[in-house]
Amino acid sequence: MITYIAFLRGVNVSGRHKIQMAGLKELLSKQKLEDVKTYIQSGNVVFRSELENSKELENLIAKAIQNHFNFDVPVIVMTISKLKELLDRNPFKTDDEHLQKQNYFVLLKEVPSVEAVEKLSKETFKTEDFLVAIDCIFLKCTAGYGKAKLNNNLIERKLKVEATTRNYRTMSKMLELSV
Repeated sequence: MITYIAFLRGVNVSGRHKIQMAGLKELLSKQKLEDVKTYIQSGNVVFRSELENSKELENLIAKAIQNHFNFDVPVIVMTISKLKELLDRNPFKTDDEHLQKQNYFVLLKEVPSVEAVEKLSKETFKTEDFLVAIDCIFLKCTAGYGKAKLNNNLIERKLKVEATTRNYRTMSKMLELSV
């Protein structure tokens, strides 16, 4: 059994794509995912599975949500080691709790084109620093994510890939729940 973390994009945001976490937990348990745990209402899930393919798990979860709730939700699944790696690679990593609140991870569902990455990497934003990696955009929002120009929707548009954003606290908590 492998422990995985799933991040759902856009659930329970602005009254759209409402999913109660208890209902999600029950639904995923019926998909033969074990030890399912959720964290807050924004679609963060830890589970165990015998399947060894993250993409297969993403499709399984997305299809189950589509069939049960009747809407599409992009899903990104990763292993504990992948989550640890992202936290370790964060170029804005700090022990300062105040500064940690400025750190965000834009998780990319697919690898964007080299051209799109190069184009985005050349852009600048007044209150944001960022680094585009193959699987994640590491984002530091000095004025807070709510005021960020470089938000999830802009990133999806610029890179032409689905993505979901999580703050440092959520990423750390998911790691904690997974071990």
